[in-house]
Amino acid sequence: MDIKTATALHRLRLISIPEALSFPALIIFGSVLSRVSDIDFLMMPLGIVHGVLFVIYAVLLLDVWSKTKWPLKRVAFFFLLALLPFGGLYGDKLLKRYEADGVIAARARREGVVSP
Repeated sequence: MDIKTATALHRLRLISIPEALSFPALIIFGSVLSRVSDIDFLMMPLGIVHGVLFVIYAVLLLDVWSKTKWPLKRVAFFFLLALLPFGGLYGDKLLKRYEADGVIAARARREGVVSP
């Protein structure tokens, strides 16, 4: 794995957690509180934050796809995880594993160890 691919994976990991937490925050604080009380002012800012984080996540996912040459199924799976509340937390766990596996493979290639 080259440095550009590792960086792309790391950037996607960094945005996956805030994106994963913004959706439940939008549901809990925005929707529920606006229905049970007079607190409507949270809905729009939370919606904007979540929307921006989701768009950034999608763009970074496309960047990772172009650099890693993942199959479309894997990219679609990560996109679907972004649509689920807390799905990005599981996605972060998977991305961490892919990132670590890539670093290990790159070190093995650099040291001349051939993997089967």
